[in-house]
Amino acid sequence: MDHYIFKQLRFVRESTLSQVLGMKDEESLLIPKGFNNNIKWNLGHIYVIQEKFGFQITEEETQLPNYFMELFGSGTKPTEWGNQELPTIHELIQLLRNQLDRIEHNLEGRLEDEIIPYTTSTGLFLSKVKELISFCLYHEGMHFDAIKSIKRMI
Repeated sequence: MDHYIFKQLRFVRESTLSQVLGMKDEESLLIPKGFNNNIKWNLGHIYVIQEKFGFQITEEETQLPNYFMELFGSGTKPTEWGNQELPTIHELIQLLRNQLDRIEHNLEGRLEDEIIPYTTSTGLFLSKVKELISFCLYHEGMHFDAIKSIKRMI
């Protein structure tokens, strides 16, 4: 609980959530000109990737609804959602809040554990649990910036 990486995860997550608290669901669906995604997609994508890095790769149990990969996985776009039922922004916020408690609970004593080596889509080689978590900081930071930019446009 006292490890700095979990404090950083919480700081980044609270920063992300502070951008969307009080936002209407309809606003989270808007895609401004020049953007490929909306705020809802960014939130769902953060959740999906952190489930992958915090649970799936570390061989812990995920809490990932089946359709989340179709909606928010890498390479997906809101313009391809069709008539799929979407989680509300409030549901995504709750999932994101609970996710950090689960990650910390499951991984706080495993940071030095080796994993089956994994290379990210950007070419970063990861071999320990702490490296997975550290990458999540970078990843969420990128999407935090996208959320802030989209919010400014809408």
